[in-house]
Amino acid sequence: MKRVAVFCGSSIGFAPVYADEAKKLGHFLAEQNISLVYGGGKIGIMGTIADAVMEMRGEVIGVIPDLLKHEEVAHTKITKMVVTRKMSKRKVKISKLVDGYIALAGGFGTLDELFEALTLGQLGIEAKPIGILNTNGYFDYTLKQLDVMVKEGFLKQINRDMLFVSDSFEKLIQMMRRYEAPKVSKVVNTVASK
Repeated sequence: MKRVAVFCGSSIGFAPVYADEAKKLGHFLAEQNISLVYGGGKIGIMGTIADAVMEMRGEVIGVIPDLLKHEEVAHTKITKMVVTRKMSKRKVKISKLVDGYIALAGGFGTLDELFEALTLGQLGIEAKPIGILNTNGYFDYTLKQLDVMVKEGFLKQINRDMLFVSDSFEKLIQMMRRYEAPKVSKVVNTVASK
């Protein structure tokens, strides 16, 4: 993996452990020569991880939609900033730039980006590893919901297993490096057999 997208909050959260782990992950990515691609913000967990990578002289590429590009939000001290016209174009651009995805603590936007990446993998549109850094058990209830989806027949176990989860960023990166995409996708052949 040469570039990883990190989805995370534009808020810092109440517990300092979230920012601490984001900073450690940022340092680790830079040490491993893995570039960070993220939402382009200078605030919250986003700003924390970008600053950490830059501290270690790593590469940081921000992808921000024009509507969020004002001075209070956009990071001005990263390697490169890409500005898109729409939020949807931001996701497409990030997808084209990266070899994998990691989700850290965040809100609606983080979950939106995480589940879009999982959907692309499920459909066989992408074959990139997707991981959650489950700091402080932050994603425990999200993961339980995925298990309910499998139990109730709305998600295949093979697709559930695409998602790597660890509370250690070293272990998470190690798992992601060994990723093999599932052979079965959810895409249904619509051509009638003769």
